Amino acid sequence: MKWIKFEDGYRFPVKSWCEDVEPGALVQAANLAKHPAVVHHVALMPDCHQGYGMPIGGVIATEDAVIPSAVGVDIGCGMVAVETDIPAERLEDLSFRRSIHTKLKERIPVGDGVSHAQVQQWDGFEEYLDNNGNVADFPNTLDRKNLGTLGGGNHFLEIQRSDDGFVWLMIHSGSRNLGKRIEEFYHKKAMKLNRLYHVSLPDPDLAFLPMEEQEGHDYFRDMLFALRYAAENRRRMMKVFKETFSEFLPETAFLREVNIHHNYAAFEEHFGKKLCIHRKGATSAKADELGIIPGSMGTASYIVRGLGNPESFMSCSHGAGRCMSRTAACTRLTVEECDAAMSGIVCDRWQSYRKYGKGKGLPDLSEAPQAYKAIDDVIAAELDLIQPLVRLTPLAVLKG
Repeated sequence: MKWIKFEDGYRFPVKSWCEDVEPGALVQAANLAKHPAVVHHVALMPDCHQGYGMPIGGVIATEDAVIPSAVGVDIGCGMVAVETDIPAERLEDLSFRRSIHTKLKERIPVGDGVSHAQVQQWDGFEEYLDNNGNVADFPNTLDRKNLGTLGGGNHFLEIQRSDDGFVWLMIHSGSRNLGKRIEEFYHKKAMKLNRLYHVSLPDPDLAFLPMEEQEGHDYFRDMLFALRYAAENRRRMMKVFKETFSEFLPETAFLREVNIHHNYAAFEEHFGKKLCIHRKGATSAKADELGIIPGSMGTASYIVRGLGNPESFMSCSHGAGRCMSRTAACTRLTVEECDAAMSGIVCDRWQSYRKYGKGKGLPDLSEAPQAYKAIDDVIAAELDLIQPLVRLTPLAVLKG
């Protein structure tokens, strides 16, 4: 842990594994420390940066309440990594890696707003509807078409080399548009309830749902559905990933697999109480639990083992964390320096930045390695939370 703050107006302290927290994220952490539903302390992971309502890379506990924005809009976003027995030297040839990369692009829909042409079948849809009917528009046709697709932003598929010389496959993706709609739907309900009961909030973005109210139970039910959806989404993509990789290297054996969420809430025992732990851009790191901490598209990722540190609510970082906003990356970085950072890694080059604002029309450098914190520094800052087991470096990257 780097520091602890307990200032005037705080109900409890903020404990940080991030040495230099950006001002906006510090304000958000202070708001959480004043929040009427939050208990014990606020934990900031070393990849902490400003989010919506709550910092990304934040962990909090509540009693008998859930805060939708403290889970976030990409409910169930997470990682899956699979170890193979293929020596990385088999992929030394760039053109061979490019062939695998090209075939993956043909088989897995990638990018913002990109989905399958046809709806996908999954028993989970019917189970949800049979038990709950159609709540708002969960699930809808878009959710059925999005299942088994990567999405955009920082979501990725990677072929990686372990430090002991073997190939791993890794995916980062979540619940696509479903999680966003669930968060927005229940955040509005939370704001309405908090106004009804005259709750004083440090920030309206941190509106909460009491679990004694039906809305709290409904949110938790639909959040769990989004977690199932996100896990199934990754499972389907990894199945295609394995099949495609095996076409090029038929002798491949797939060994251990690690699959985790990093945007969710769960009721767990901490400090002698059953608490609702919110991990927004944070990963569970219970004792001996395996986890994944990815870096940027040009830097290392880690397979880790949790140490079960109670001070972080048995959590760790979910990645490197941004050090530069998307717009800032597009306006400050150059294509030349970003190409240099990706030297030797198979990937598509930079598209046009599609967002509004100063960066519109410029090359989209928002996911370049320079836009993220140094992953080795992040890992070094949390060695009281995790034990690094495997270091992985990218050979080929397919970005959303």
